[in-house]
Amino acid sequence: MNMHTPDWYNAMYNNRELVPEAGEHIAFWQEQSQKVLKETSTVRVQAYFGEGQFENLDIYPLPRTSKGEDVTLAPVVVFIHGGYWRSLYKEDHAFVAPALNEIGACAVILNYDLCPQVSIEQITMQMVKAMAWVWAHIAEYGGDPSRIHVAGHSAGGHLCAMLLNTKWKKISESLPKNLIKSGLSMSGLHELESIRKTPFLNVSLKLNEASAIKLSPAWMPKPKHGRLYSVAGGLESVEFIRQCRLIQKTWGKKVVPQSKIIDGLHHFSILESMLNPNSVVIRMLKKMLKKHR
Repeated sequence: MNMHTPDWYNAMYNNRELVPEAGEHIAFWQEQSQKVLKETSTVRVQAYFGEGQFENLDIYPLPRTSKGEDVTLAPVVVFIHGGYWRSLYKEDHAFVAPALNEIGACAVILNYDLCPQVSIEQITMQMVKAMAWVWAHIAEYGGDPSRIHVAGHSAGGHLCAMLLNTKWKKISESLPKNLIKSGLSMSGLHELESIRKTPFLNVSLKLNEASAIKLSPAWMPKPKHGRLYSVAGGLESVEFIRQCRLIQKTWGKKVVPQSKIIDGLHHFSILESMLNPNSVVIRMLKKMLKKHR
């Protein structure tokens, strides 16, 4: 029987308390992102995939695959940011785009509206719309719509897993069943019942028992298409480590080939490890692009 208290859940999921220098990490993301936004201002493309205020995305095409050039299309990696569905924006995560370009991918950084103005279910559907837009339009910017991959951090990892389980033909008959070839969930949240029991979060997320279960990818049938890779930092709370392993346990090793705990990393540094070309995360992304075509 689960006897954990609300205070316990708060302690397990409050990453800014778990990592005292959390503010410095986020400031670093924003500083590096501003540099990237400035440096890519002439090639980066902003597009809207819906009518919501933040239903937009940024495309960072490879230099050789800029719009209009007749060249081989590049694989696509779509990145979804974290922030517990209630904070941060794509502009805070532009710093990951050059790392994705470096591994040969056309990078797309997604935005979405935030709780409590919208629900997690609405955010999930915004991500579905975004992926349908990417599939339909990314070739205009040098990306290959038949080689789309997703990566997400924290709440973005949850959305990544939800997208892997999307029935694309039910969204539109024009979409392929295997729209997403693979996904990487970094410190992802794969069941939301625990989040519902975390008071400092649920005050704005407003999950109830039914919605928490409905929006938990770990409790859904395993996807019929695509593969999901799951990682978390060894310095994260036992809950984040459990969440990382849970999705492989419930979906199985065929669908989730790797569920890896990376020593020495916490909830913020695991994302920053994308800046290291030899990191576990980058090596895993390279493997995904090569193996799942």
